[in-house]
Amino acid sequence: MSGTATRAIVVAVLLAGMLGWLHALGVGLPLLLLLGLVISIVTLVVPWLGVRWLEDAVLWVRGLYWQREQGRFHSFRGVPMHIDDDGRHCWLLGEDFQQALGTRDAEAVLAARHAGCWQRDGEGQLMLRVDAVVQHLATMPGRNDVRVQRLRRFLERDVLYPAAQRRTRKTA
Repeated sequence: MSGTATRAIVVAVLLAGMLGWLHALGVGLPLLLLLGLVISIVTLVVPWLGVRWLEDAVLWVRGLYWQREQGRFHSFRGVPMHIDDDGRHCWLLGEDFQQALGTRDAEAVLAARHAGCWQRDGEGQLMLRVDAVVQHLATMPGRNDVRVQRLRRFLERDVLYPAAQRRTRKTA
């Protein structure tokens, strides 16, 4: 006989002996019912908890993966635009604004053009207030250019209006 078969026979004899001893004590049936109840609860609860924990882990990993792109859900003609809403104003990354407009002005020029309506974000990038950008687009030379009009309409329709709606819902 092989070693595996011998071990299996020894385990079976020991298990049968233990179960016989439990039966002789009179606790075999209640212990068997308790074991069945525990196994039933474990098979019902553990998958539910496992799925919940797995779902939470997937959402956490997804959040880590997309963390750099958070706030970049706006896009104008294929140009992703980083827009932050701080609850009072919407802020647009100056570099994205210039890319969408097709200009390459220095940051100092852009900040001077939007005096009092700019700030630096946590990474030191120039952020412009969207309402000031819309005002500038409406009064700048070349305001009748199709690209300028579309950018202004995009910022009004897709950024400023939804932000105003969110703010009125918060106060109501």
